[in-house]
Order: sequence, then C-alpha cells, then structure tokens
Amino acid sequence: MQNLNTIIFDLGGVLIDWNPEYVFRQIFTDKREMRYFFDYICTHDWNIQQDAGRPLVEATEEKVAEFPDYEAQIRAYYGRWREMLGGPIGETVEILDTLRQQDKHRLLALTNWSHETFPTALELYDFLHWFEGIVVSGQEKLIKPDRRIYELLLERYNVEPQRAIFIDDNAKNVAGAQAVGLHAVQFESPGQLHRFLQTQGIL
Repeated sequence: MQNLNTIIFDLGGVLIDWNPEYVFRQIFTDKREMRYFFDYICTHDWNIQQDAGRPLVEATEEKVAEFPDYEAQIRAYYGRWREMLGGPIGETVEILDTLRQQDKHRLLALTNWSHETFPTALELYDFLHWFEGIVVSGQEKLIKPDRRIYELLLERYNVEPQRAIFIDDNAKNVAGAQAVGLHAVQFESPGQLHRFLQTQGIL
C-alpha cells in the first residue's frame, strides 16, 4: 500500500454509533418481542431499502398496512430515528482528526444512509465537515456493496483506486471495495484500526 494518497471512511459503525435498539429497548419490555420486531417487521433488509433511496413515508405506511398491530412501533422507527444515534465513536474520530492534521491524504466518506436522515447527522457532528466529499447511498440510489457506488466515488473525486484505502465495518462492503481495485480493511475497533494504519506507515 505504498503511495497512498486517499483514505475513504464508512460512517455508521466506524465513526458514528447507530443502533435502533437504543429506542426499542424503551418500547419493548420483552426482548423476544423486540427480536421478533427486528427479524420479521422492521428488518435490516427493510431499512437498507431506505438507505438505497426509498422514501421513509412510503416504507413506513407499507409496514403499517402489513402489521397494523405494530403501528406505533413501526412509526417510532423513523419518528424517533435521532434517538438511535449513540454519538461519535470518539477514538475513531481522533484518528480522523490526526489524519486531517497530518494533511498527507485526501479524506472522503462513502456511507449507506438515507438521504432523509443524513442531514441530521451533518447537523450533529462537526467532523463530517472535515471530509473533502461524502457519497451518500440514499442520494445516489445506489448502495454498498454494489460496485457502481464505489465507481461513482472514484469518478466523482478522481481517485486512483490503487492509491486509496477504504475502511468499513461490514465484510461485504470491504469485498465490494476490493472488487473495484481499492485497498480495503474491515474495521473492528479504533485500536485495531490505529494499529493497522501504523503498520502501513499512515499514522
């Protein structure tokens, strides 16, 4: 990984803590019912559709029609979305800040995120404004690990893939980045990322 000039960060799970359980632990007293809700009603795959650009209202109303007994809980998913944000992952933000101060690498971000909720994150977290650019899946109606969203970032910001590294907590997204020629590492913890960047001479 010599001659790297660009570092691309995922956001959720790497720099920002997001977990719907922060809300639904307050709503459900029975953990088994909460798990049923996530496994069969407001599922991961359903949420991903919104990250790919589907309107939140459309997604919500469809689920309410399908599961009317859970209307209040379904409406809470996006109605209380802000409460699902646990805040910055501080040690990773410190790594980002160090990279910014070194000023040796371009800093970009590529995130699976609804275009309707992402402005809230921009409002809350100043460090998101440290990036030269952020590609948001909901705005592009493309989603990781679809190779087209990586290619869009590369083209938009004139990035040479062999001179860039991508950091993501999802193994499929890491593989998607590697498929278009990017170096990539799976994020496990701030400490693991810091050690990796040190071994590569980046920090």
